[in-house]
Amino acid sequence: MKRRILLVLGGVLLLYALVSFFFANPTPENRNTAPGTTKNSGSLGYLQDSVMVSASPHYQISKVGAFFLGKHYRPVWAVPVKARVFNMNEAEGGLSIEKLGGGMQTTSLTLTDSAGRRFALRSLDKDPIQVLSPFWRKTLVGSFVRDQVSATNPYAALVVAPLAEAVNVFHATPRLVYVLPSDQNFKQYSNLFGNKLFLMEEKFSSKASLAKEFGAAIDLVDTEEMLRRRYQSGQHRIDQWAYARARLLDLLLSDWDRHEGQWDWAVYAQEGEFWYKPIPKDRDQALCLYDDGVIPWLATRKFAARKFESFHPRFKDVFGLTINAAFLDARALSEVSLVDFRRIAREMQVALSDSVLRAAAKRLPPPVYKLVGEETFQKLKSRRQLLVQTAVEYYKIVAREVAVVGADEPERFVVQRLPQGRTVVEVYRLGKGHRNTAKVYSRTFFAGETEQINLYGLSGDDIFDVKGTTNKGSYICIYGGAGTDQVTDKSSVEGWRKKTVVVDETQGVQLQAGPSTEAKLSNSATDVPSFVRVRVRE
Repeated sequence: MKRRILLVLGGVLLLYALVSFFFANPTPENRNTAPGTTKNSGSLGYLQDSVMVSASPHYQISKVGAFFLGKHYRPVWAVPVKARVFNMNEAEGGLSIEKLGGGMQTTSLTLTDSAGRRFALRSLDKDPIQVLSPFWRKTLVGSFVRDQVSATNPYAALVVAPLAEAVNVFHATPRLVYVLPSDQNFKQYSNLFGNKLFLMEEKFSSKASLAKEFGAAIDLVDTEEMLRRRYQSGQHRIDQWAYARARLLDLLLSDWDRHEGQWDWAVYAQEGEFWYKPIPKDRDQALCLYDDGVIPWLATRKFAARKFESFHPRFKDVFGLTINAAFLDARALSEVSLVDFRRIAREMQVALSDSVLRAAAKRLPPPVYKLVGEETFQKLKSRRQLLVQTAVEYYKIVAREVAVVGADEPERFVVQRLPQGRTVVEVYRLGKGHRNTAKVYSRTFFAGETEQINLYGLSGDDIFDVKGTTNKGSYICIYGGAGTDQVTDKSSVEGWRKKTVVVDETQGVQLQAGPSTEAKLSNSATDVPSFVRVRVRE
């Protein structure tokens, strides 16, 4: 398989070299090329409050070049749109620079107002060259990666807010702004930000941003902090159903780049527990069109760069849309059942009426709407109709192997094997005398959907009770973790395979094995499984 991928990518680059040489206009090496402006964009003083300016004209190529490299959103990048001139001293009552930011592609600046709220100023144009090693940056690989920024719709984030509002998903509301050439308010960053288009939106990353849309929220945290708290105590819980709703919106938008660094979390105190509700951010990859050219079509096949899924009327590869989100999906969807997924998808279909979809598409600047607005509306409409069956397919992907994770405190895991391949898993926090004090997890699994259920005790003296008899069932893998654990397996599953696997330290577990038990014990301390390590990509 790896050899096939290398051969395909090698062929892609060779074809790209030929197309670039004969048919495509070369991409400028200087990525700070000023965006195109019209004659009415003002004199040297830019005295008016708005300008007509294009996002970036350097993605224009010949028709033959577009056939091979993709038409993508090249006309959208080139068309001039109206944008307000950004004035740092006036916006939000006056803003000041906190820090230069941006990931591997985007130029961004974090700004703060007098109340401590943070705002992001994020460039429309990207330079993804930093995702490559230095060796590849000045080769055809670098040129190809840079050109494929044209597959993104620079104004896609503007479409998201009305859709998120309709389906009750937290969201930012970005607005389009233009920074004047050499704006001295940007100080040492004026050369980076001058004469460019940006999206400005609030960053929900501090208590100062606890706006009315978050209701009774008491805090805002990033994913790393949320997971740290979640694994410390079972009192901290993820609103997994709200996360499922947000992820289905991602699928509707074909937003494939939803890794763990793309989320913040609103914290709510409720009856002695703390619930974390997701706040999606950074919509750079929504509505992308990668596969409308010969070369990118080859590069994005399932055996190559599969995750670069395109926005079409039909969902072509749901699994591709889940690749970048796999880390967080595994940690934030373990409680959501198939019934839940179907219900949420149906509710979203009702909420996303034609008028809502039309209003969302109308958020595109008028010149852009003329180019792709109706097409965007029709695609959203088609994908909405397919949302329930897509939710089912998504569920099957995340349900194949499920992790039920405890916390660094004593807990009881109760597993009941039932007829017809059903397995009920419940988790309780333990008080004095090993008494159950609160149920923190409950779900029924089906062997036809879930091949393996992983139970993670983490730290603390945990108890695992497995019982019941059945003719078929999912594998149960128990990772006791630190502390002195008790594992009792009184279950029986027909067949020669042992369906309960216990992984722990020999001296750290009291094991009562049964006919279905396979013990994998070690004389040394077992490493914390990589699943529960908190690591977040920005």
